[in-house]
Amino acid sequence: MSDDGKSPEAGDPRKLLEEKILEDHARLGPKDKFKFGCHPGVSCFNTCCSDVNIFLSPYDVLRLTERLGITSTDFLEKYTLLPVHRDMTTPVVLLKMNEDEAKPCPFLTENGCGVYTDRPWPCRMYPVGLATSKDTEDGWRGERFYFLLEEESCLGHQEAKEWTIQEWLDGQEVDAYDEWGEAYKELSLHKFFEDIGDLTPSKMEMFFNATYDLQKFREFVFGSTLLERFDVHEDFIHQMQTNNEALLRFGFLWIRFAICGEPTMKVRAEAEQAVQESLEKRVLSKKSKSSESPQKDSQ
Repeated sequence: MSDDGKSPEAGDPRKLLEEKILEDHARLGPKDKFKFGCHPGVSCFNTCCSDVNIFLSPYDVLRLTERLGITSTDFLEKYTLLPVHRDMTTPVVLLKMNEDEAKPCPFLTENGCGVYTDRPWPCRMYPVGLATSKDTEDGWRGERFYFLLEEESCLGHQEAKEWTIQEWLDGQEVDAYDEWGEAYKELSLHKFFEDIGDLTPSKMEMFFNATYDLQKFREFVFGSTLLERFDVHEDFIHQMQTNNEALLRFGFLWIRFAICGEPTMKVRAEAEQAVQESLEKRVLSKKSKSSESPQKDSQ
């Protein structure tokens, strides 16, 4: 993982952004209304797609790699930044802007977004955002709410078209993105990370591959003895071979098992027996060596 964008003194940028939102923006519900329009007739069209931080979820990366017809490894190397800082508990992936003066999105064209139907969640939602208030002391999850980003440079807010929050969400087709986003948020905010803190480099790499770099995770799953050791349904294995969403779902289960210690995976009976036999052989070997040592000393 790259050190691009390293900022050791800063906190997790996702958490800092959410804290600022909680302080600065009014909370909106599904029935609340706002006016907005974005089309080539608006004079600022395309300007919001330059020099901006766009955090990518695992599902964003999955959709974009499939859209571009490249591997996740190639996509991550070419189109993303992976900032590293001391407060980071799980990977952070940013879309890398082009390096010319305006720093436009690499997928921006004169006619707008070149990957529009597979654009990332933040682009899909703009100018509506989603946040969650802090969890309560008794363990209840914080309240989800929406907010409106009203930047002075964006003239879309002067358009007459009126929406409710729910109408906007429906029009942007965010259901699948929300479902995967909530699943990833639940994983990245797992109690394990509160109790343990930082992951070791090897576990951080495991987390990253199982969630973002599905090419490497597929090589791990099908190039190791993992599927021989764990009881995974044959239909699910076939789906993982041909479907990235199935593989990502398995990746989430694997992280919960291998890192967080949840019983989301079941060890095959024969594999468990083999481990038990191996342990018994080690115990017998130690006992044998222990019983032989006095005889050797007496000689």
